Amino acid sequence: MPKLRAETHQPVSVADAPELVLVQPEAERRRGLPRPLRRAIGPVLLVALWHVLSVTGVLPPTVLAGPATVLSSAASLWATGELQAAILASLGRAASGLAIGGTIGISLAVISGLFRLGEDLVDSTMQMLRTVPNIALIPLFIIWFGIGEAPKVALIALATAFPLYLNVYAGIRNVDQTLVEAARTLGLSRPAMIRHVILPGALPNALVGLRYSLGVAWLALVFGEQVNATAGVGYLMNNAREFFQTDVIVVCLVVYALLGLIVDFIVRLLERLLLAWRPAFSGA
Repeated sequence: MPKLRAETHQPVSVADAPELVLVQPEAERRRGLPRPLRRAIGPVLLVALWHVLSVTGVLPPTVLAGPATVLSSAASLWATGELQAAILASLGRAASGLAIGGTIGISLAVISGLFRLGEDLVDSTMQMLRTVPNIALIPLFIIWFGIGEAPKVALIALATAFPLYLNVYAGIRNVDQTLVEAARTLGLSRPAMIRHVILPGALPNALVGLRYSLGVAWLALVFGEQVNATAGVGYLMNNAREFFQTDVIVVCLVVYALLGLIVDFIVRLLERLLLAWRPAFSGA
């Protein structure tokens, strides 16, 4: 029978220990400028080109005012308080329409996505109505609601309801079936399964629908504020159009763009907070 040989372990000194090397991801090694600066390069170049064309006379002021004139007009509107009042009025309309349309769209999507009977009763109607151009309904809204704030809010609500409905419905129906079966195997009740499995699984699609709905809300707001508006960014734009003030028109367009950019940034923050559990590809 072979004899067992005892092995002696010599203590390893710190100097003999292998050196730990920090491995840096390839994306970080190739990173140059910070992302906010890189994202700003395109808009800065566009404004610089606009300025050059205005200074050289390629773009006359009657066609498009230059950046310096636009900034001066924006400062004047801000000093008089007109711009702040217009922004608040437009934000109020957009928020009211999004709240109404979002509530309707999400509620119908949950009913249609969770229940087959709900899908049979709701989905075909929603698919039919979403193909109707929203702008074509403005005359009916004026007849139904008058020429006050109601038709503007109704137009925004209608425009924002369908993107949220489609994305939330798709998110619910695209939840991994194996997760649902695992929840049933663990004995989760139907309300608990909806809360802990289905709704979190549908959240990414819901946030995509929210981002799309916010973009559509600004588009509907532009059309809605053409209907006998007495306040708002669209009201300023209409007055500027009558007096051929291209600088004020550009100020209003920039305000629409900045508001859309701000709300999109807010939704991106929500995605980072609510979807921190879901690793995703962030670009090479």
